[in-house]
Amino acid sequence: MAIPSPPSSPPERTRDTPGPSAPLEHFNTVPADEIRHTLLSCLHSHRWATRIAAHRPYPNLDSLLAASDEAAYDLTPGDLAEALAGETLPVLPDDTYGAAHMALAAAHAAYEARFGHQFVICLDRVPPSEAADQLLAAIRSRLTNDPEEERVVTAEELRRLARGRLVSHLRGAGP
Repeated sequence: MAIPSPPSSPPERTRDTPGPSAPLEHFNTVPADEIRHTLLSCLHSHRWATRIAAHRPYPNLDSLLAASDEAAYDLTPGDLAEALAGETLPVLPDDTYGAAHMALAAAHAAYEARFGHQFVICLDRVPPSEAADQLLAAIRSRLTNDPEEERVVTAEELRRLARGRLVSHLRGAGP
């Protein structure tokens, strides 16, 4: 499917009429190396980042997110391993109790020993006050998965993380 080229000159705008999407326009027009670097901060997969960069320009955010999802669904086991290697545990609020940190560290170590990779989870819609509980519950729950089931769950969490980070980047909050 061919993606239409952007118009040769953008329509005239006034102070009162916002542009279609300045962040998306910037995303579509920055040099490929720069956008791949940005994309790698959203999901550390060179294949995913190259694919998203190569299919620019995107006419709107929905099409960019659809392309991101599709590219994430197509990641090979090696691509997933590369993406997982670039992940870290979510940063928890400073008021999280020491015991909770110890429980999380122990659960994470058990997870990594069982599956051989970093635990990932998207906590975008979880209030900060509930993050530690959600994280611990998810690790404990997912420890019961068989390796193939967990690979599917992990890939989905990576896709959700990439999507959220992409949206954050376009909103100017950074990945």
